[in-house]
Order: sequence, then C-alpha cells, then structure tokens
Amino acid sequence: MESISVFDMLKIGVGPSSSHTLGPWRAAERFIGALKSREVLNKVKHVTVDLYGSLSLTGKGHATDYAVLLGLSGADPEYVPVDSIEGTIHAIKTNQQLKLDKTFTIPFNIESDIRYNRKFLPFHANALTFNAHYDEQTITETYYSVGGGFVVQEEQVDSETDNIVFHCTFPYPISNGDELLQRCHQLNLPISGVVLENEKSMRSEAEIDIELKRIWDTMLECMYVGCHTEGTLPGGLNVKRRAFDMHQSLKSDEPYSNPVEWIYAIRNSEVKFRQILKWVSCFALAVNEVNASLGRVVTAPTNGSAGVIPAVLMYYLVIENHDGNFDDIKRFLLVAGEIGSIFKKGATISAAMGGCQAEIGVSSAMAAGALCELSGGTPEQVQVAAEIAMEHHLGLTCDPIGGLVQVPCIERNAMGAIKAINACELALDTDPDHVKVPLDTVVNTMWETAKDMNTKYKETSEGGLAIGVNLSDC
Repeated sequence: MESISVFDMLKIGVGPSSSHTLGPWRAAERFIGALKSREVLNKVKHVTVDLYGSLSLTGKGHATDYAVLLGLSGADPEYVPVDSIEGTIHAIKTNQQLKLDKTFTIPFNIESDIRYNRKFLPFHANALTFNAHYDEQTITETYYSVGGGFVVQEEQVDSETDNIVFHCTFPYPISNGDELLQRCHQLNLPISGVVLENEKSMRSEAEIDIELKRIWDTMLECMYVGCHTEGTLPGGLNVKRRAFDMHQSLKSDEPYSNPVEWIYAIRNSEVKFRQILKWVSCFALAVNEVNASLGRVVTAPTNGSAGVIPAVLMYYLVIENHDGNFDDIKRFLLVAGEIGSIFKKGATISAAMGGCQAEIGVSSAMAAGALCELSGGTPEQVQVAAEIAMEHHLGLTCDPIGGLVQVPCIERNAMGAIKAINACELALDTDPDHVKVPLDTVVNTMWETAKDMNTKYKETSEGGLAIGVNLSDC
C-alpha cells in the first residue's frame, strides 16, 4: 500500500502542468542525481531527451521542453524566480549551450536534442528518456510522469502486474474510503485528525504547520497575483486574462497592500448573494491564469486543476466564516490531501490516463470533502461530498486547444469550484445511511471510465475542442 502524504498531493511548483512540466522537471533532476551517483556528471559531453506519448503530443504547449532544460540546469521549481525562466531558456537557445547542474557546460541544441516521439510507451502515456553520452558510452534512463508531479522509473514497476511498487510506512494505512472511515472510528477522530496522525509519523507537528502555511501562502499569493495582473496569456491563443476585470468589478474601495490585507478587505465588503459565485470563479480563474503564465502554483492535485482548492478555501474564509484561521486552513488541506490520495491509489490523477475527470473531477472532490468537514460534516458526509463532486465530472475529457492549459482548462477550474461548494451543501443535508453510491464506487467507476475513454480525449490535442477550433481564428 502506498504512503501518500498531503505534501505529495499538494506540491509547490511552476505551471502550466504538473504531469507535463513539474514531472519532467523532477525527472531531469533525478537524472542529474543518477549521473552524480555514478560519478560521471563531469564527463558528460552531450545529452539528448526523448519525449513519448502525451508528453510529445502536447509537450510544447505545456512547456515540457522548458521543464527539461531547467531541471538539467539545476533550477528548483519550488524556489526558482519565475521571472528568470524566459531569460534562462533564451540564453540556452541562443548560445546552444546548457550548464548541467549549474556547473558543467555542454553543447545543446533545443531543436534537435529534444526529440518528440508520437509513440506511447506501454506503462504510461507520459514517458521521457534521458541519454547522457561520454567516452563512447551512453547512460539511458526512462521516467514516467504519472500525474500531479509524481515521477517513477521502470524498476518501480512490477513486470507481472504493471503496477507501481510502493511500501507503506504510515501507522494507519489507508487505501480507500472504507478504510478511512474505519480509521476515523478506530481513533475517534475526524478525517483531518487521522491524516494528521499519519503525517506526524514523518515529521513534527510544528514542521507540518510550517509546510501547510507555506502551501497556503503560495495559493493566496497566486490568487492575489492573478487578480491584479492584466494582459494576454502567452502561448499564441491570445487568451485575455479575465480575473483582473472580474476582480475590479467586485472589489470594494477598502485599501490593502498585500494578500493578507486583501482577505480582510473582501471580508469587510458587503458581498451580495449574486456576487458569491463570481468571487469563487474569480479566485479560480486567477490561479489558473498564473499557472498558464509559468507562474508559481500548488498542484492540487495537478497544475491544470490548481484553482479549485484555493478558490473553495478562500470562499470559506471570506464568505462562510470570517473568523476562519490557520487551524481551519490546516484541516481543509489535510482532508483534501487524503481524498486526493484515495483517487490516486484507486484510479488516476493524470489527464493523459483518465481525461480531465482525473484532474478537475478529483480536485472538486477534494475541495468538496474538505469544505464539508469545516462546515460540520461527519466523516461519512465528507465522503458523500467528495462522491457527489466526482459523480458529476465522470467522463470529462481533456482536449486542450493548442496543447495549452488555457481553453477550456481555466474555466473548468471555476466550474469545479462551484460544483464542490454545491456538493458540500448537498452532502450536509444527506443521511449517509441512505447513500446509493459510496466514494469507493465512484473511484472505481472513474477508473473504468478512464480505461474506456478514447485515447484522443486524453491530453493529446487530437480530439474534442482541440480539433474543433480553428487556431488561425484565435
């Protein structure tokens, strides 16, 4: 059974895609680490990279080439100054040189040394192979970006079952919704309490609080930046940023100068009923406009769905509970992380494997369940909320126009956030004993739906809106 921490499900990184950007970035870092462990990094004369499947088909739109170069260069996606990225890539292209791990300079031609192979490797739709050449020798390693920034290598795959091999270290292992409820009853704790007990087996509660605060601060900063940035998104579709104008139409005249003051300004404004949905949509759009601009976001559980959870949590803090504090934020993120891990274990969080139901659907389920606990829901009702949210995303395809995480991805975050809030409200009025579809059933159904879905609707830009829109008109 896999031990998936909340910090695995909620990672800080750079947009626009966790599987196509953050995953390849981390894979490149791991390849550098492999070369170091073999003590050959200083001998490498040339590196080539092969992208397969969905990474090849939509890699340029998702900045996979940027991610590979930055990872090989030794930049950390959690801390790299995002405004330096374009300059770094421009220098590599212009000079046709790459400094491995910020130390050893080698020739690198981005046009010929990153190769796009349309073929899919057997285990996963997102695969990439690194080749390091030195002294007439070549070191080759293949990595799979399996969604949400998770990366595995071939030796982690069981050849008989094609499953990834993991070892659980949590004191209270959880593989599905039923086991989660059993743990809640066993420990007499809410879902957040059970998750916290598992997390405390890996780090102190003080360290947990620091990291959760850092995650929330990144989410809040992302919403703030998105709401205060005008212009057009990069990539060639000429998509106009919408969060700025929406925010201008909603905000009051109360002054503020930073994200924390911004929260109080919104709380103190008179938010009318009709404005609530607009605020939630504004928060979600803001995050994913930042994501589409190679900004810093939190995978939740992916970059493409990064706007849902912060939008719903912000809704709770500025609309539902003006006394909301870090304890509420902590509980929300712990519950959300656990629900996301159940979907990852039982199905997938990769759009290249399961369509957008695996991204927006899962993020909506995570947010719905987390909001339900903060709203007084029982563990059973939390699972009902998550189930309802996913149930109404089943079959959602991934068909990004131009291979960019923009249309329809950005709007889908707003829709996922609204559905999460609605699912929570329905769950709070539901007797779990009368529920017809348990959470584990919808997880299984999502995975079966994913396997039945035509490959062209799984982040390939070869079906749906991706081919139904004339790019020359954009």
